[in-house]
Amino acid sequence: MKNMETSKKSRRSTGAVTLRDVAKLAGVAPITASRAVNTPEAVSVDVLRRVQEAIDRTGYVPNRLAGGLASSRSRLIAAVVPTLLGSVFLEMVEALNNTLFESGYQLMLGQSGYSQDHEEALLDAIIGRRPDGIFLTGIMGTGKGRTRLLASGIPVVETWDLTPTPVDMLIGFSHREIGKAAASYLIKKGYKRFALIRADDERAARRATAFSDAVVSSGLAEPIVVNVGAARSIKSGRDALGQVLARLPDVQAIFCSSDMLATGAITEANARAIRVPDQLAVMGFGDVPFVADLIPALTTVHINGSEMGQQAARFLIARAEGNVVDDPIRDVGFCIVERDSA
Repeated sequence: MKNMETSKKSRRSTGAVTLRDVAKLAGVAPITASRAVNTPEAVSVDVLRRVQEAIDRTGYVPNRLAGGLASSRSRLIAAVVPTLLGSVFLEMVEALNNTLFESGYQLMLGQSGYSQDHEEALLDAIIGRRPDGIFLTGIMGTGKGRTRLLASGIPVVETWDLTPTPVDMLIGFSHREIGKAAASYLIKKGYKRFALIRADDERAARRATAFSDAVVSSGLAEPIVVNVGAARSIKSGRDALGQVLARLPDVQAIFCSSDMLATGAITEANARAIRVPDQLAVMGFGDVPFVADLIPALTTVHINGSEMGQQAARFLIARAEGNVVDDPIRDVGFCIVERDSA
């Protein structure tokens, strides 16, 4: 991870891959590389191939704001989130936006829909517009997106997760620890037969795996799992409870990968005259605002989205203004909110 000097510097001094680097690797003059990028019909097929191979190797993304000063700041921060529909991410995004706005920065927001392909397409467009910083929900694995972020030299904050090898800066929490804590909570309440309702994303999978491992380690039967795929709606939670009951009619407690799925499970339980929590305990994840007002109120895992959003904004502003960020990896933790449903 590279620290920036406190004095203001041009982007060329941040380690960003430039067109000159691409030209050198391709064995052509910078003006030839420029033609290959901007007017590919003006160069030979061989030159175009060599330049493209160099671009692929370095992760270089053409600057779509070419013509502006390399040292100028856009005062724009770009953020990528999976979704904002009934979302657990809303609190975080609102805090990010408000903190940026107070310091004279604007937020540009893109939604990936939990798709890696969509996320990489968004990053391609974002990097080419050279914002002062990039905010990501989740962590970047190895691949084209990570390579391009590293090559861009743009400050990056990853959130909503933990890893010892972030792209740049990181603010998050452990999904494995959440799974273990949720299992421990329900086991201590005396429940013995468990199920998991989860969406098909990597972070939900880690929570589910840790939950199952903790249950089995306690000497109980492995929970059954219903994967709802990309659906994260109340309806998919209702349908999933039906599948759980078909496979394990005497299930006692269900841990859901989102509050929306948990709300659906409670709704279906009520429709089937199954009393929550007397006959079935339900636990969610996210603590979105409305779940405290459900009947019964939902027991869930609370994530401090405001703290993540505010701290991410401070990190990005500091780096955009040429300042060093001390302690660039932060664990904001989580807590279980006990309510009526479990």
